[in-house]
Amino acid sequence: MIQPRIYKTLEAQAARTKKHAEVFTPAWVCCLMNNHLDEEWFGRADVFHRLDDRTWMPTQTPITFPTGRTWQQYVDSRRLEITCGEAPFLVSRYDAADGRLIPIAQRIGLLDRKLRVVKENTTIEADWMKWTLRAFQSVYGYEYQGDNLLIARINLLMTFADYLEDRWHRLPTEEELRKVSNILAWNLWQMDGLKGTVPMGVPEENCEQLSMFEQERIQDTPTNCRIMDWRRDRSVQYLDLQKGRG
Repeated sequence: MIQPRIYKTLEAQAARTKKHAEVFTPAWVCCLMNNHLDEEWFGRADVFHRLDDRTWMPTQTPITFPTGRTWQQYVDSRRLEITCGEAPFLVSRYDAADGRLIPIAQRIGLLDRKLRVVKENTTIEADWMKWTLRAFQSVYGYEYQGDNLLIARINLLMTFADYLEDRWHRLPTEEELRKVSNILAWNLWQMDGLKGTVPMGVPEENCEQLSMFEQERIQDTPTNCRIMDWRRDRSVQYLDLQKGRG
């Protein structure tokens, strides 16, 4: 019943585009935009990938960091994908535009890049796990459509399994999956991005003329979304972050 966009019929895709303004970004565009973001952070271009038209090649040497910045700071640096859909900017297990599977070495997502840095800078599995979980804690995304959100969470959870098997040649344990799932339940959430509230959580206020014998009904307060600040170990209201109160 719930499928990535590429597996839906063209009619279903067109209907969702018309109804929900749902358009998915090709992987090469995600790569281009993520490259610009990393260029700002590193102060140089083509840190992780070199883009040539609509194809890209990963850089072959380990990532080096500018003076005054460390790989740990990069892993902890927060990233948010707004209206994330299936989260193609965060992870790139497949090209959201055509369904093509992307090998780990070629992946261009923001979380993929952090996991590459973790792999290059850890040699003990416990250290890899610690910084991998911190990488997951540092990426966020919100989405209005519940089915897209579910697919996004699945994509990030399967990304964890992909990289664990690639690095340590084993499958995740149930406890490890629960840890990552708890992070994803907080960090990828359903929200009306214009209001910062749970979609359809409270009916819109209706203006009604009251008679002389009626009292004005108290409207329910919309349910504002909360996300987790993992470094401070507390939840914060998303709207407070927008207003600089987080």
